[in-house]
Amino acid sequence: MTLYTKTLADFDNNFIGYATLIIIGQSCLGAVAAMNILKNGTSVTQMIQLALIVVLCMLVNTSILAQMKHKVIFNLTIASVILSALLIFINAIII
Repeated sequence: MTLYTKTLADFDNNFIGYATLIIIGQSCLGAVAAMNILKNGTSVTQMIQLALIVVLCMLVNTSILAQMKHKVIFNLTIASVILSALLIFINAIII
């Protein structure tokens, strides 16, 4: 089994606990990304980055609240964390 498969199986078994942690964790990470984006100004580029991170974080929270399939929630969470970390890194270098 790959790391992805093992982690998804663990996520399925303990969904309620992980859902709570995901909502808190990725919302905080998205907020940090948004803060770093806005520190660089309010140009069109920053607003596009901000819109991307807000939409993706809202999708994760909505998918959990809508009780979508666990695999969809898991994949959206991974995408949200990767995008948040990438935007934090990119906007930290610009300063």
